[in-house]
Amino acid sequence: MSAVALLLMSTLVAPAAHAATTVTVDGAKRHQTIDGFGFSEAFGRGEIMHGSQGLSAPKQREILDLLLSRSTGAGMSILRLGIGSTAENSIQPTDPGGPNATPRYVWDRDDESQVWLAQQAKAYGVNRFYANAWSAPGYMKTNGDEANGGTLCGLAGTSCSSGDWRRAYANYLVQYTKFYAQEGIRITDIGFTNEPDYTADYSSMRFTPAQAAEFVKVLGPVAAGLKVACCDSFGWDHQSPYTRAIEADPVARRIVATHTGHTYASPVTGPLPTSRRTWMSEWSPNGTTWNENWDDGSGYDGMTIAQAVHTALTTGKVNGYVYWYGASVGTTRGLIQMDGDNYRVSKRLWAIANYSRFIRPNATRIDATSAGDLQLSAFRNTDGTIAVVALNTGTSANSVSYTLKNLAGRTATPYLTSTTGNTTAQSPVRVNGGTFTATVPARSLITYRIT
Repeated sequence: MSAVALLLMSTLVAPAAHAATTVTVDGAKRHQTIDGFGFSEAFGRGEIMHGSQGLSAPKQREILDLLLSRSTGAGMSILRLGIGSTAENSIQPTDPGGPNATPRYVWDRDDESQVWLAQQAKAYGVNRFYANAWSAPGYMKTNGDEANGGTLCGLAGTSCSSGDWRRAYANYLVQYTKFYAQEGIRITDIGFTNEPDYTADYSSMRFTPAQAAEFVKVLGPVAAGLKVACCDSFGWDHQSPYTRAIEADPVARRIVATHTGHTYASPVTGPLPTSRRTWMSEWSPNGTTWNENWDDGSGYDGMTIAQAVHTALTTGKVNGYVYWYGASVGTTRGLIQMDGDNYRVSKRLWAIANYSRFIRPNATRIDATSAGDLQLSAFRNTDGTIAVVALNTGTSANSVSYTLKNLAGRTATPYLTSTTGNTTAQSPVRVNGGTFTATVPARSLITYRIT
């Protein structure tokens, strides 16, 4: 065979070079404002971390850094607190003698170490504290039990010999925030229900959408100065009837500042039906074992979390994203597993960190085009920095040419989370004429911090 023929054949069979994917980030096209990203240590998880049987002080600090540090950890900016309703953790464990009796509040200044955790979070710069009740104390409810569902006495459709507890419950919730104020923590957001459409054998209380809108109008005047949140439904689509009921009532609509939904029973498929703020306020994926992997197809690895956060921000247009446990024990689906005086870190933490560390409170989501397996979102912070988050769900590396439109930037520093990276800084990339080109490895997450 001639040399010419060999050359021709090699040209025909050689793999074609892949041109860079071209995407545009446009600062003039604005979407939602971001309130922040957060986690909870409710149900005694703070006590496990900090109590007498908790971790040593150095280990506590390491976990706090992982969750809250803006330089080495996730830089979370919202802490969700659980308002207790059991005899052990309620601020009014016993019936004071009826809904019109003088309250008999008690305060241990600890609240299962949630006070300590809130104070630590404040020291890291957190100023958004969401206090949320799973249930009222049992004596305020139709079933006489703080667990197993039941409904707040006095709401439409209830009948309780003890009377109407609606106003007393509203006062109870606000008193909780006053106790925290005594400890130097200003509660900013208050929620009176958690998963009102789900009955659990632990702290739980039912509200219909109409009853939720009804109670909002009782709580609102009492909770002046607090942002009222509702209703933390069991699923994102399941939250929609609650949001619609509130939106349909002019008084309730004015009071509710934030519509909150979980994604256990249904995932984010679109925005909630409101122009008010919305938060994905609790979720952790299903899973029966502790998992530290980035991408194993289990459905509770880091890649799953990265995809969920991206979808919530772009498809759901949420203003806030609050994961369930930051640190827990056993086969937890939390971000960190505590074990005696040791702990282990899941890639779930770093999946969130690629968003939470770089997208700060009051940032604005701006337009970013996605292409194929590349899922893109972009945000402009109030300090002028830009965060472009690129999630490559494909099995091949993706060379990407980024065009920054109506934005200024000179340097893009990539932070990689993958099988080998934990929000790990890579070599900076120069921005020339509003463009830069970089490669996103297969099945990986990169945040470009542009300054």
